[in-house]
Amino acid sequence: MSAAGRDTPPAIEARGLSKRYGPLAAIDGIDLTVPVGQWVVVLGHNGAGKSTLLRMLATLLHPTGGNLRLFGAEAGRSDAAPLRRRIGFLSHQTFLYGHLTARENLEFYARLYGLADPEGAALEAIGAARLSHRQDDRVATYSRGMQQRLAIARALLHRPDLILLDEPFTGLDRESSSRLEDRLRQARGTGCTCVMATHDQGQGLRAADRVLGLSDGRLTLDAPSRGLDPSRLDDLLHGSSPAPPPRAS
Repeated sequence: MSAAGRDTPPAIEARGLSKRYGPLAAIDGIDLTVPVGQWVVVLGHNGAGKSTLLRMLATLLHPTGGNLRLFGAEAGRSDAAPLRRRIGFLSHQTFLYGHLTARENLEFYARLYGLADPEGAALEAIGAARLSHRQDDRVATYSRGMQQRLAIARALLHRPDLILLDEPFTGLDRESSSRLEDRLRQARGTGCTCVMATHDQGQGLRAADRVLGLSDGRLTLDAPSRGLDPSRLDDLLHGSSPAPPPRAS
């Protein structure tokens, strides 16, 4: 690694990161460093804490313990707006306004992110989502898959430095899933950082440099994705064979 690389703060640096709801620990003392440009997939059963972790990384949920820094900046500071403009977040919620059209939704977000040409950015993103023929229809009339495609367009609209994806392939047909994988490969080439939670181990392995296993709010696996296939990964996640050493940062 070059001296310049060593001087660059990580995209994500968490120490003792926790989130509790009364006696329940949704995230329990996680230590995690993700260098700029690394792509990470997070795997785990329902309720493992994947969505909670991503919402904290998106600065939408405040930790109850530990410390989180994004690109060297304290994530819990009072004015997180500049930091949030560097993040693209896809949640189980689409964050779309059903009474607005697709074009109106993306123009709104383009202005929120301070893009120079909101109309042009919105139309380009709608075209990439294959929704141009429905761009002036209210989003409430869209199918679940169409809303997911538009939500992905919203998350990637401003070319964020950090992409956080929670089950991005949910509701997508085979063609849309393939197109999303292509878009993620293109985004990866720009040097941005990504953390993706998914149940699909095959798609996760294809997209990521590094695999994290999460169980009951704790990291149980941290391994490079190279050389892993879904069968081997399933063994590691269920503890039937020793995990390879973590990937060096």
